[in-house]
Amino acid sequence: MVNVTTHRQITDIAARLFGELGYDVTSLHMIAEAAGTDASTLREVAGDKRGLYLDVMRRAYEVEQAMLESLAESGVRGRTAVHQMVDGYLDFYLAHRENRTLWLQRWLSDAADITEMEDSYLCPMLRVAVDMITDEVRPGVDPYYVIGTLIWTILGYLGSGTAKCRPGAPDSLEDPEAVESFRAHLHTMMDGLLMP
Repeated sequence: MVNVTTHRQITDIAARLFGELGYDVTSLHMIAEAAGTDASTLREVAGDKRGLYLDVMRRAYEVEQAMLESLAESGVRGRTAVHQMVDGYLDFYLAHRENRTLWLQRWLSDAADITEMEDSYLCPMLRVAVDMITDEVRPGVDPYYVIGTLIWTILGYLGSGTAKCRPGAPDSLEDPEAVESFRAHLHTMMDGLLMP
């Protein structure tokens, strides 16, 4: 058994378990076992389960926020910003499986007693994204729903497997050809929500 005792290593393991099983199902003992240590050592290094979850979600937010801030700092707005977000979010969620599984668990009402995640992390990110596209959205279309539609569609694609039902679809949704086909679909879909 490997003894993992750094906070970062424990947080990585906890992120994987919280994403795969959910906060409610994952016990501190399970995290300790996966880390090759005991629960008391884990508590000394990383704190209790709630604190560990807050650390995991904060770190997930920081990584995602950095991606979004890099898009915002480019100064691009409107239609171009939407298309950069399509690529940015798709590439981000392909590269950061834990971020997508952690948010999917939250949307399934996991860790429902920890209510601050959306106010602390999700809402600030959405405000940045919405600010970049508001002027380009068709009248009567809510820019928050535009960003939500983008994120929900990406997470649904990566999590559901329904795209594999298409004739000739590759075995993996992360196959480069499948990703590029889906990327083109996302760009077309988002164009339909923007001003002509």
